[in-house]
Amino acid sequence: MLKTKFENNVLTAFIEGELDHDSAARIRTKLDGICESIKPKLLNLDFSGVSFMDSSGIGLVLGRYRQMKLLGGAVRVVNIPENMYRLFALSGLEGLGVLR
Repeated sequence: MLKTKFENNVLTAFIEGELDHDSAARIRTKLDGICESIKPKLLNLDFSGVSFMDSSGIGLVLGRYRQMKLLGGAVRVVNIPENMYRLFALSGLEGLGVLR
């Protein structure tokens, strides 16, 4: 499930539920379309509603990072549940400066 809010050139995507291969593909398609049309300066991926995540979640973040770079913007991953933060940190995303 995905809900979005666009305000002050910041697109916030509230991701909810389980984030696996299938749901990540749906979210990716929807987010790519929105970002291409409104070209936000910042994309916040809010993980506060994510109950489960596999490596597809990391792929989702990395893909949006590349897309936003091409659009001249940035990505931030916010409100990461404590039990998932380690997966993000081990993936190398801390080095990209996207974790908050």
